[in-house]
Amino acid sequence: MTGILSPFVRLYVAVFGVVERLAGDWFLGLVARLVFASVLLLYFWKSALTKIGAGYAGFLEPTAGVYAQILPQVTEQAGYDISQIAFFPYGLIVLLGTWAEFALPALIVVGLFTRVASLGMIGFLAVMTYVDITGHHVDPGTIGGFFDNAPGSQIADQRVMWTFPLLYLVVRGPGAVSLDGLFAKRLRHD
Repeated sequence: MTGILSPFVRLYVAVFGVVERLAGDWFLGLVARLVFASVLLLYFWKSALTKIGAGYAGFLEPTAGVYAQILPQVTEQAGYDISQIAFFPYGLIVLLGTWAEFALPALIVVGLFTRVASLGMIGFLAVMTYVDITGHHVDPGTIGGFFDNAPGSQIADQRVMWTFPLLYLVVRGPGAVSLDGLFAKRLRHD
């Protein structure tokens, strides 16, 4: 039996060996960042834009709606009057969360501090999921579950798919076609 399969196994190993060598250390990191950019960059930036105030200093003044999004129970307890919510820790959480929603996706797409930014984005997704489930009380159908034969659930299924390219970037990095790759190359030559 081994004799019959040996030519096919050798062909398989040879073909995919070439694919692996061509992909090198640049392809999958670049693709993971492009997938992230095409699916999530504008999603998070549009979300972040709804959270900042008007004018040039708007990034320092989150809107009232952001408090209800990020801290729904705290905001409800304050009667939706954000002036009644303490800056530390709640206002700081809202401010940093809003900035992270702009900065982390941008860093990932350009490939700068990619591993840390990707890890931060995974944490962001975890917190977002926790707030959706406990603070906004989404229904079980929206939450879904792993291996539930319902691939359209917006929380379990969608967010695990969002997390995979980020996890790849944490473990393997952004690849040579990135600012991290460029800086690493320059450091090796200095």
